[in-house]
Amino acid sequence: MKNTIKIIVFFMILLGSLLIIPNLSNAATPVTDETSLNEAISSSDSVILQNDITVTKPIVIQKEITIDGNGHNVVGDNSWTSTSGNQTMFTAQLAEGKLTLKDINLKNGPKYGVQSYDGATVILDNVSISGFKYGGVLANGGKVEVRALHLGYNGTGANNGIEIDKGASATNNPTLVMNGTLITDTNENAIRVAENGHLTDFTITNTSNTINKVVLSGNKVVLTDKDNNVIAESTVPDKVTPSVDIQKLIVSLVVNDKTYKITVDSGTTLTEDMLKSHIDLSSGYTVEGYYTNPEYTNKFDFAKAIDKDTTIFVKLTQVQENTNNNTTTNTVEKVEKDKTPKTGIQNYVGIAGLIALFSLTTIVLIKNKNKEG
Repeated sequence: MKNTIKIIVFFMILLGSLLIIPNLSNAATPVTDETSLNEAISSSDSVILQNDITVTKPIVIQKEITIDGNGHNVVGDNSWTSTSGNQTMFTAQLAEGKLTLKDINLKNGPKYGVQSYDGATVILDNVSISGFKYGGVLANGGKVEVRALHLGYNGTGANNGIEIDKGASATNNPTLVMNGTLITDTNENAIRVAENGHLTDFTITNTSNTINKVVLSGNKVVLTDKDNNVIAESTVPDKVTPSVDIQKLIVSLVVNDKTYKITVDSGTTLTEDMLKSHIDLSSGYTVEGYYTNPEYTNKFDFAKAIDKDTTIFVKLTQVQENTNNNTTTNTVEKVEKDKTPKTGIQNYVGIAGLIALFSLTTIVLIKNKNKEG
């Protein structure tokens, strides 16, 4: 019996050890500065930041690795060291490069925050990027997958959020995969297709998980929100052929000095309720009608399906408030009358109740006195 117990305990210890060893081997390597970060990238496949760090030169990755920022910042130093033409903070390159950035904030640098170069993959999972002079993200002949990305302002002169490009030495075409959420502080060039002569085609796909879809409308790449409102749009250069899994049309709603844009499928029959749901009506206004011209003389035909980008002019009418003084006076008088003391039957009922209560109390007191006597 004792031997049996010993054997069971031995196998339990062995099993526990086997379960612990993989966890130990997969534990992320902690880093606290630029030196330990580079050392961990060379020796480990999982890295976790313990605090904010500052980097002074590009970090190039040609392996599969996850860098967990643990909510911290990686900041480009003002005294940036030039090592080559590549001045991006993080670069995954060639087919061997697969970089996952998660829970991390990239700030400030002379070119891009992160790039995927020539067959490499970059996955952005809860990443914020701002303050880079060329742009936030560069899909340079590689694949960029957006799971959760916040883009601040990146660029000089004009914003440049995600750039789709192909360098002269790259042999692969770029791919953008939308697989979650993309928030951008500046809508200008949130997604931009480069025009440099090397880029001839690119691919954009949207998974079933994505909130902010990137679609193609004519010669424009369009970023939308969950309600199909247009967040940003950019023109595809003439010599570039895009492959996008979702094709849409743009409906522009012109309301006075504002324009609201939504994406719809070709062949869609619009409705007034649908269009109204995309308009932010000012208080005191209602929609009078929908027209095809700014003079409001040609009404839009809701019975006809649309097959091209369409502009609709929305005419508003101010709602008149009811200012009938007599109605107001009568209401006030009624309220004042309701506040006056009640008379008649209601008062008699109250007095009768008090008399009945007094009589009952008196009877009880007499009975109690007789018992005591």
